Amino acid sequence: MLIRKLFKFENAHIVRGCSTRRCSHSIHGHSYKVELLLEAHAFDNGQMIYDFGLLKGAVRELIDAFDHAVTLWSGDNLDYLAAMCRHSERWVLIPVSPSAEQFSRLFFCLVDAVLALSDMANGEADVQLHSVIVHETDTGYAQCFREDALNPRMGLIDLHAIEFAPAITAPWRDPELFERIKHGQQIPACLEELA
Repeated sequence: MLIRKLFKFENAHIVRGCSTRRCSHSIHGHSYKVELLLEAHAFDNGQMIYDFGLLKGAVRELIDAFDHAVTLWSGDNLDYLAAMCRHSERWVLIPVSPSAEQFSRLFFCLVDAVLALSDMANGEADVQLHSVIVHETDTGYAQCFREDALNPRMGLIDLHAIEFAPAITAPWRDPELFERIKHGQQIPACLEELA
């Protein structure tokens, strides 16, 4: 069985090397929608695949980190990167170009890591991330499956190569959340669900 949870955020980027000049040479933004599809073949104690409320903690904070931020590719021009970090309080540096396709892979890796490190304390069984869909526009989206997220031909998504601006992580309930995830530390149940 599959369940779906939708998240939304506003973000700016440049997608270097793409065919459309206005996308590859000008900072522009999108109203993104991110759909997480979780899969399991048994129910928890509440007869659910996974309580939607549990996605309001670490998962929501990581996706919300991209809201009203500029996403930067670490392989871009160094002067551009420095200027963007200097002039924007909210930025995220990622190891791949911020296309819809790479965003879907990136979110797959982030959410998959959170699920792997979360305490399954309510009888959840074999819950896993099935896929991630990132809508860049109302008419275009990219969908990532596990084999895509781990495909080296599409670029390595190394969590250690992702950097969130201090203005993003400082207000988090646990400002060390992403450090915990990168180092494979269990996410305490109190951090999984936010009020």
